[in-house]
Amino acid sequence: MKPGKSFSRKFVCAIVFLTHTSFALAQQTSVDSSILERLNELEKKASNSKQGEDQVLIAGLATIGFASFKSTNTFNGTTSVSKENSFPDADNFELSPMFLWRHGKKFLVEFEPSFNNNGLSVNWADVSWFAAPGLIVRAGYLVLPFGTYAKREASGWINKLATDPMGVADMTPTDYGVEVEGGLPLGSMKINYDLALSNGNQLLQDGTLTNGNISDNNHNKTITGRFGILPFSNSSLELGVSGMFGKVGDQGSDIQNTMSKSYAFDFNYVKLFNPLLINIKAQYNIQNIDKVDYVNSPDSSIYTFENHTKAYFVQGSLRPTGASGFIKNVELAGRYTLFNTPANSSFGSDQHTVTIGLNYWLSWRAVFKITYETYKANSTASKDLGYYNGITNTNTLFIHFAIQL
Repeated sequence: MKPGKSFSRKFVCAIVFLTHTSFALAQQTSVDSSILERLNELEKKASNSKQGEDQVLIAGLATIGFASFKSTNTFNGTTSVSKENSFPDADNFELSPMFLWRHGKKFLVEFEPSFNNNGLSVNWADVSWFAAPGLIVRAGYLVLPFGTYAKREASGWINKLATDPMGVADMTPTDYGVEVEGGLPLGSMKINYDLALSNGNQLLQDGTLTNGNISDNNHNKTITGRFGILPFSNSSLELGVSGMFGKVGDQGSDIQNTMSKSYAFDFNYVKLFNPLLINIKAQYNIQNIDKVDYVNSPDSSIYTFENHTKAYFVQGSLRPTGASGFIKNVELAGRYTLFNTPANSSFGSDQHTVTIGLNYWLSWRAVFKITYETYKANSTASKDLGYYNGITNTNTLFIHFAIQL
């Protein structure tokens, strides 16, 4: 190769290299400038944000304990006895962290998963908008406003006893929907309201209901609402009435227009008569589902029944909070519960429990409980269909510890 051509090629290559290098450096400088501008903007926003505008809080609850029971079943003149104990008590063990995200003063995100009965579930997950004083709008996976027990009193550290009142909590669904709640003064009284629109329950083949379905099984929604009044200026008494109405049959089926209508009445009284703090709670639930035909699986025969369920409990507790020393942390509690499911169905039963408990409060949100419960169930299930299972008596001792974190 001639020296002239070699030099020319080297010169051209050098020019191209320098040109590309300059262009690349210019691009890099442009990118760096863009990143710096964005970082500066973020720093300005961070420095201008108000203290406490965004907050994250992790709270929750935990319950653990021991249960020992003896159960006697009498069927067709034959009696069988079973005994069992467990630690921890599998029916009441629970660990439920609660995650709260607050954005400003108007928005709150709530999420509470729960590990219980050897499985992971979700208690609720929703977004709340504090639209105005006395007005909250909420959407997501909600505990519906039917009575007060499931929404306010079921937590292990709030409940005075180690068990839930039969049927009462079970008749309050958790469902996907929207909710509007709030309250306002009315002279010396106060009123509160809670309304929800949700996907609704679904009627199963045996006449029971299931809930919490993210997809609706028909083209109708369920309306649930509760209205409460506190008639005294000291708010010691609250009276509430609830209703839940919606279609439960599958769309396109013969029972698509089947309705479920439920009602609840609740009572809550808390008053200090020094040195005793008296706490009385009660709730009465009624559920009516339209009468339809069901198929008995073993022989495909058709049967029907009046699908009427009722449940109620009355509970009271005494605690000498005005005393001194050890005694002020001791609480005595008792409850009577009735739960009647439809006669002549596959699950009919007349059930009663008497529950008593002695509690010791380690702090305002940590409690150690000793609870004793007697349970009696007389089967009212259909004998013709082979579902009757006799009379059952069970006595159970619970030792529990519950804490709100």
